[in-house]
Amino acid sequence: MREVERRTELPASADRIFAFIADLEKLPSWQSGIVSAHLTTAGPIGIGTVARVERRLAGQQLIVDIEVAGFEPGRRLVLESETSGIRVQATLLLEPIDPGRTGVAFSMQIRAGNVFMAPLEGMVAGAAASDIEESLKRLQHALSIS
Repeated sequence: MREVERRTELPASADRIFAFIADLEKLPSWQSGIVSAHLTTAGPIGIGTVARVERRLAGQQLIVDIEVAGFEPGRRLVLESETSGIRVQATLLLEPIDPGRTGVAFSMQIRAGNVFMAPLEGMVAGAAASDIEESLKRLQHALSIS
């Protein structure tokens, strides 16, 4: 298993950031590599909600289902997916600094489903590190115009 994490501070409240990131159909506006996202489950967003996303990764187009695995409004969102034998868990942790500023920790755990896919963990983790950095920049921009 590999894990990558990046942190930043954003000029918005934790509740505002959480409301934005928990709207899975907004993923393409801030998460690097995601082209489209559509909910495939009905009802309010929470644990068990699934969105089908189209993603560009390492020059390939992938269709992946992302499931909400952790949901604590204003605090933590965990998304899980699996494709081609690689399981990814993305966690966004929000830490209020003051009413208009929030620390954001964005991490990804990458785990191969079998020994044959294990060599790809490092490649995926390397791509994830740059995706996380770009995603945090895009999130700041998206929040500034929403």
